[in-house]
Amino acid sequence: MRPPLARSLVLAATILSAAGCATTAKFTAPEVPASLRPPAGETLFLEAHASGVQIYDCAPRADRPATYEWTFRSPEAALVDASGHPLGRHFAGPTWESRDGSSVVGEVKAKDPGPSATAIAWLLLSAKATKGSGVFSATTSIQRLHTVGGVAPAAGCDASNASKTARIPYTADYYFYRAPH
Repeated sequence: MRPPLARSLVLAATILSAAGCATTAKFTAPEVPASLRPPAGETLFLEAHASGVQIYDCAPRADRPATYEWTFRSPEAALVDASGHPLGRHFAGPTWESRDGSSVVGEVKAKDPGPSATAIAWLLLSAKATKGSGVFSATTSIQRLHTVGGVAPAAGCDASNASKTARIPYTADYYFYRAPH
């Protein structure tokens, strides 16, 4: 285990690197379907791995109130950087918040089912809002890729257990892009 000062220096270097203030970390944009590519000119500046749950509620369908379905509520996940160091958290919004206090709220622009029917979809999101002046403040687009798990339960949602909550484990890789400087 690293001493506290060494951990602080590693975290500071990671944050500065991701924000583009210290070194120029080079990331390679992943291969994805055309619909999931960020707008031309945006560059990848940060990769994060999420591990947590997708939360679903059993509720009546809006179009058929006598029929129930699992409705997505929110994600709840811890984020680590490419080296495995804690980066922040991912939660409702969808929001990504760094340990430095900066955050980005995304808005889905495109979906792709991805290669596995047992995993949540791959996404392209645009930044709807950012806060702070840290890691996430320059974000313009986000990709959710390489998902495992997180799919709503196939059964167990009916009138007898309305309002039941399901917390389904998932992992995903998130790729953060920014506009050219």
